[in-house]
Order: sequence, then C-alpha cells, then structure tokens
Amino acid sequence: MSTHLGRWALAAALAAALVAGSAVPATAAGPTRDDRRLQVALDDLHDLGITGAQGITRVDGVTTRARAGVGDLERGTPVPLDGYFRMGSNTKTFVSVVVLQLVGEGRLSLDDTVERWLPGTVAGNGNDGRRITVRHLLQHTSGIHNYTDDLAVLNSHEAYLAHRFDHYEAVDLVALAMKHEPGFAPGTRWDYSNTNYILAGMVIERVTGRSWATEVRARILQPLGLRRTSSPGDRPSLPAPHAKGYQQWTPRGPLTDTTLFNPTVAGAAGDLVTTPTELARFWQALQRGRLLKPRQLAQLHRTVLADTFQDLIPGARYGLGIMFIPNRCGGYWSHGGDVPGMSTANGVSPDGDRVAVLSLTTQLADEQAARAVYGRTFRLMDDVICGAG
Repeated sequence: MSTHLGRWALAAALAAALVAGSAVPATAAGPTRDDRRLQVALDDLHDLGITGAQGITRVDGVTTRARAGVGDLERGTPVPLDGYFRMGSNTKTFVSVVVLQLVGEGRLSLDDTVERWLPGTVAGNGNDGRRITVRHLLQHTSGIHNYTDDLAVLNSHEAYLAHRFDHYEAVDLVALAMKHEPGFAPGTRWDYSNTNYILAGMVIERVTGRSWATEVRARILQPLGLRRTSSPGDRPSLPAPHAKGYQQWTPRGPLTDTTLFNPTVAGAAGDLVTTPTELARFWQALQRGRLLKPRQLAQLHRTVLADTFQDLIPGARYGLGIMFIPNRCGGYWSHGGDVPGMSTANGVSPDGDRVAVLSLTTQLADEQAARAVYGRTFRLMDDVICGAG
C-alpha cells in the first residue's frame, strides 16, 4: 500500500446498507481454513468502511476466492467474483519487468542516464537527466518531484467531475514535475514519485520504438495468457463485470462514484486493469523466474530502505518496481496501488508458492481508519505467507 497513484487515504466512516458476500470453496468438500481466513478478512475490511472487496489466495496450489460488500451502492448488487479493477501502481512492477528484460537483452543498462534516452526531458529548476539513471527511476531514488501532487483531478469532487475525462500525454506529466526542484540529489535518498515511472515508460518507447503498453502486452500478458489484463488507453470505463469505485474526499463526507476515469493521468505509473486471478498469476510467475533471467530477477530484488514509508510499514524496502515487506516469517514481495475509489493490496512469498491479491473499491479520507485498513490487509498477507499463527 502507500505505493499508490495519488496517496489518498482510506478512512473510517461506515457506508450504510452494505450487503456481505460469500466465499467460494476451494474444493467441493466445503470451506477450509484458508477460505474462512480470506472471507473473515474481507468482512472485516467491509466493517471498516470499504464498500466492496474481492480477493484471491493461492496457498500451495489451493485457490480460494471471496467477496464482501456491494458492487453498486444504488442497486445493492454484490461485488462480482473475480471482477475487473484498476490495479493502480502495481502497474509499476510490470513496467520494471519490461525494462529489466531489455537490460537482459543488452538493449539498455540500468546505469544509462535518462538524458541518454530522453535528451532534454529532465531539465530545469535543478533537475538534471545527466545525473539520473534508469536504476534511479525504477528504485525511486531519483529525487524527481511527484507530478500527481499537482493534479487538481485528484483533490476534490468538483475537480474530479471537471477533469475526469481529460487526456494526458506523458511529456506533459513530466513537465508538471519539472516545475519543481528535485527533493534530493539522485541516489542519496528514497521517496516515492510517479514521475519516475512515466519516464520509465518513455524510455521503453525510445528503446523499442513501441509504447510501454505494447511491450507489456507482448512480453508479459501474452506469454502468461493474461487475456483480462490490459492498458485501457483513453477508455474511462471498466469491462464487465466490475464493482464501482467510491471516493470520500473529506472525513465523514459523502461517497462519490469515481468509476469513470481517464487513466492516461496514470500512464506507465498506474493505468493497468486486471482481475484478482490474473494479478495473482503474474506475481507467482514473476517470483518463479518465468519473466526474468536470474541476474535480472536479482536486480529487481536488490532493495534500499523505503525512507518515507517507515512510519506506516516499518522495515519496508524497495527494489526495482517491487517492495519487500518484513513479517513474522521473514517477509514477502508486494506492490500496492490506488486510483480514485479503488485500492489494490497483494503479497507473494519469495518462492511464489503463496500469494494473495485484494481489490478494495472505496477510498475514504480518515488517516486513523486508513491505518486500520492497512493493518487488516497486512495481517491477511502475513497469514497467507506464513500460515495463520
């Protein structure tokens, strides 16, 4: 979590008239402990104010799916099982994998400067693409300002309604960041910035001559058979079936439907759409070495301390588009993601044998409740990765 597109918090206010869903047994023999664990977690998240939630766990080959809440507040319909959702910043892991595949092919180096591939793009106000490497981008150690801090569409219901269908070009998003001085010298600190991955997507296009989304499809989605995962371009709607997303802009304020949203504002930093089953398959394939050669997988996993996340996730470390979260049995790999009204949480064991993916369809505005939601999702991840203690 907290690795999201715009850093909205989740919150405490409970939505009224919500209807709990049911788990799907992993086998015909009836619910297992894993079934109950996932369902209880989703019910708890619903009780904390999440309108709707769906998830999947896969533990040593046994798959469990569950849901809770409603997918549409007005109609009261249930959250669809294995429905589509916006994964937000989990997109960054896909982008990083593509970059590392290109590294493995000898087409670029992690030590290449941004200036080499994107001359003149990172410049002005103390920004200098000659000092920033591809590794700095993927690792969030570039110091480049986070462009999403400047986007009005993320700040209020009125601005969302006014700008939700706006189209954004990658160069324009980077230009927003270039209006600010860098937060620190490249490589000296860590801080999360979506601008890094907009630039990484641009590097992919410069190296290959094709868009980052085309390369993701050819290099990851097609080989893994992920037919329900895609980059939607300017399409503001989600495929069916899906739950609606709801945003609360101020504490105890009303929930507003934010399902319609032009994802070009996120681009390579967070625009992919998927399902729980497909995102779980991606994470397992990644950890099992199906997407990267051993040397590049080791580079992906080479981490630095995630400085600005320590208050929320003590000990968290960030690799190249992937986060390591320590827990009671060692730790797991993850990358959360948020867009207006939707949040993604996940975790996968180092060997890829255990994985969990959650999609939450509410963004609430109270920091205390956000910590409660984070804590509940972390507890589920720990139980999946370690086994319930």
